[in-house]
Amino acid sequence: MQINVNTDRTIANHQGLDEHVESVVRSSIDRFGDHITSVEVHLSNENRQKGADGGNSCMMEARVRGYQPIVVHEHSDDLRQSIKNAGGKLARALDSALGRLQDKDRHGHAAPAIDALADKHLTDS
Repeated sequence: MQINVNTDRTIANHQGLDEHVESVVRSSIDRFGDHITSVEVHLSNENRQKGADGGNSCMMEARVRGYQPIVVHEHSDDLRQSIKNAGGKLARALDSALGRLQDKDRHGHAAPAIDALADKHLTDS
């Protein structure tokens, strides 16, 4: 899974920030790694002043094989807190979306089995 960190001009991007984002993303959604090709993370400060606190925003977009991208947004006074909260939201969104996909697969495969049982019952009668 590839993780890309993007910042606007209000966020000072440095190696420590990239490592923190990657650590949060991996710990939050690593269990879905087989289904995810990449995660785009966009960080910004809505106050538009470099280094100002109060309007930190984190958007995460996970690209899932065979499914539409899943996007979450989080705002917080603290940039690290918005990253952590977005990681949690992304994990819950992936859990829900991938659970629906698995339910769809289960229901799609259940119908032929039920039909086979019905056919067997009719021929036994």
